[in-house]
Amino acid sequence: MTGATDFIPMRNGIFLAPFHATDQDPTQALRRDLELIQHLDRLGFEEAWIGEHHSAGFEIIASPELFIAAAAENTQHIKLGTGVVSLPYHNPLMTANRILQLDHMTRGRIMFGVGPGLLPSDAMMLGVDPMTQRDRMMEGLDVILRLFKGETVTEKTDWFNLVNARVHLLPYSRPHPEIAVASAVSPSGGRAAGKYGLGMLCVAATNAGGGFDALSVNWQIANEVAAENGIEMDRSRLRLVGPVHLAETREQARANVQWGLHKWREYFQRINPLSPGSAGGKDPIDEMIESGQAVIGTPDDAIAQIERLQAKQGQFGAFLQLAHNWATFDATIKSYELWAEYVAPVFKQANTSRQASYDWVTDNAGDFMQKAMNAAGAMIQKHADEQAAKKQKAGG
Repeated sequence: MTGATDFIPMRNGIFLAPFHATDQDPTQALRRDLELIQHLDRLGFEEAWIGEHHSAGFEIIASPELFIAAAAENTQHIKLGTGVVSLPYHNPLMTANRILQLDHMTRGRIMFGVGPGLLPSDAMMLGVDPMTQRDRMMEGLDVILRLFKGETVTEKTDWFNLVNARVHLLPYSRPHPEIAVASAVSPSGGRAAGKYGLGMLCVAATNAGGGFDALSVNWQIANEVAAENGIEMDRSRLRLVGPVHLAETREQARANVQWGLHKWREYFQRINPLSPGSAGGKDPIDEMIESGQAVIGTPDDAIAQIERLQAKQGQFGAFLQLAHNWATFDATIKSYELWAEYVAPVFKQANTSRQASYDWVTDNAGDFMQKAMNAAGAMIQKHADEQAAKKQKAGG
C-alpha cells in the first residue's frame, strides 16, 4: 500500500477506445491501432487499455480481447487491458474464461478493466435497461472474482444462470490479473473499487463539467467504501485518463489537431445532445486548454498538467493518454515520442541522480579543476626532478 506522501514512479499508457471518423477506412484504422501499440511498446510505455463498443460507428473495437490477443503477439513488454469489458452484456463465466485464457497467452500481461457499459445505444440494442447496468456490473464482478479463486459457482439472477460453474484455467497471474473499475460520472466505479480493493480507471480525470469533479468525488467514495470493508486503497492502482497532443511548439500542436479534433468533438455532441458546446463561439482548442481538459502544446505543457493533477489528487499510479486520433498518424507517433523523451522521465525521477551528479560537478568545477591542475603540475615537476637527478648521477 502507498501513503499520500510516498513517491510512486508514474507509469505511462493510453486508453484506446478507439475513435475513428466514419470517413476513414475501418480496416486500415484497426491496423494502425495495432501499429500504435507496437510503437508504444518500443517507446517504453507500460500500459494500453482497449475499449468495447457496439454502436455509433466511431469506437469500432467490439472485442478488446481479440485486439489484445493480436497486439500481444507483436509486443514484448507493454501490459494490455480491457478498457473495459461491459459486464452486463456478457455471461460472467464466459468473461472469466476469456480473461484467464489471455492471462496465459500473454504470460501475465493482461489487465482486466470492467464497467457497466458507457454507450446507452449499446444497451438499447441488447434490450438492457440502463437502470439495471450498474447493479448487474456488481453481480457479474462478484461472480468473476469467485471464479478467479477457483470456486464452483451456482447462482441464478434475472440475467444469467450458472450451475456448478467453474473455470477450466486458473490464473497465470497470482492471485489473478489486476482488475480496475472504470469511473466516470456515477459513483458505481468508486463503490466497486472500494468494496473489493480494486484499481480505478478515472476516464474523466481532466473533466469538471457542470461543476462536478468526477475524479475527486469518486476517489473519495472508493476510499470511504474501502475503509468500511477494512481495505486501504492503493494509489499506485489509480489511473487517470486525459487527452494530450504534443509537438515541438504550441503552434505546431494546434495546427496538427485541426486534422481530426472537430470530428471528435462533433461525435460526442451528436451522441450526447445534452453535452455543452463551445461557450459563445469560443475556439474549442482554447476552451479545452484553458479548462484543463486537454493538453495541446509542448512537453512542458504536459508536465504542467501532470503537476496540476498531482497537486489536486496526490500521487497516482499511471497517466493514460486518451487515444483520440486528432492528428495524422505520423504526428500522433511524434507526440508519443515527445512524451516518452521529455515527460515520462520527470515523473519517474529517472534523471534525479544524473542531475544531482551534474549539479555537484558544475558547482565544484573550479575547485576540482584547480586540484587536477595542481596534481598535473606536481607530476610535471616530479618528472623534471627525476630527470635532473638522473643527469647529475650520470655526470658524476
